[in-house]
Amino acid sequence: MPTWKYHVVDVFTRQALEGNALAVFPDGSGIDDITMRRIARELNLSETVFILPPSSPQFAAKLRIFTPAREVPFAGHPTIGTSFVLLREGIVPKDRSRFVLEENIGPVPVRVEAGESPLIWLSTPPIHFGPTFDAALCAEVLDLNLSDLAGPAPELVNAGNPTIFIALKDKATVDRAWLDVSGMARLKQTYPEPGCVFVFCATATGAYSRMFAPDYGISEDPATGSATGPLAAYMIKHKLVSGDAGSRFISEQGAKMGRRSLSHAQIIGDNGSEGIDVGGYVVPVAEGTMRLSYSTNPERSATAS
Repeated sequence: MPTWKYHVVDVFTRQALEGNALAVFPDGSGIDDITMRRIARELNLSETVFILPPSSPQFAAKLRIFTPAREVPFAGHPTIGTSFVLLREGIVPKDRSRFVLEENIGPVPVRVEAGESPLIWLSTPPIHFGPTFDAALCAEVLDLNLSDLAGPAPELVNAGNPTIFIALKDKATVDRAWLDVSGMARLKQTYPEPGCVFVFCATATGAYSRMFAPDYGISEDPATGSATGPLAAYMIKHKLVSGDAGSRFISEQGAKMGRRSLSHAQIIGDNGSEGIDVGGYVVPVAEGTMRLSYSTNPERSATAS
């Protein structure tokens, strides 16, 4: 009976049982695509990662990342959480401060800011701006009034996972917002591909945020690292945060869910001309073993301990 070890870590937090939980399988070799998807659905976390041997020595490891509904080419909290596991397991030497991970989107550089609890940073893949969305429609699908939206036009920004950014006037309004499958379907009249909706308001330290992703089987995500770089780019574009090289800000997310997360962003080059790095702390929570039993029945059974 095949047996696979996995870790559960909380990402974008220094406090266990907050942040965004992630399952990481340090050795995903031999697990087929269908089973990976089924395991992710079984664990029912925002994402589950399977570590595989890299295709080239330039990479420390290859990552395959699954939500409960689909595989994604890139995601932030899986990249940072998996980096923590790679270092903790010794797959990447613990004194190594820089390495590159192989993801479906391409190479993702990682750096480690040393400390008692290391702050792990990823370099956001290239960021692209897409279509804008009708503000009145956005307000309606979020069950808000048009006056609840802040000035910038809602806009799609993409760094691997297409995300619609909608600026709201304050934290209370962010907490009142909600998006379901039917609301997402109406937004897809403008952008038909699977995507996420990210609502936020500007704060003194950066942003207060929530993210909805019914297309990915995630009603609400406690922390979305893949959206933090695009959020920074959107806020810089609309002069909601400083675009000065080296400046940092924090996106607070998940508070409404009781899983407060802090995603750090650092601007590389003026206005992010050389990229935007996203960082977070990681807390180990649990280790487990999954035993998969196969039969001639098309349905495969899985048990975890």
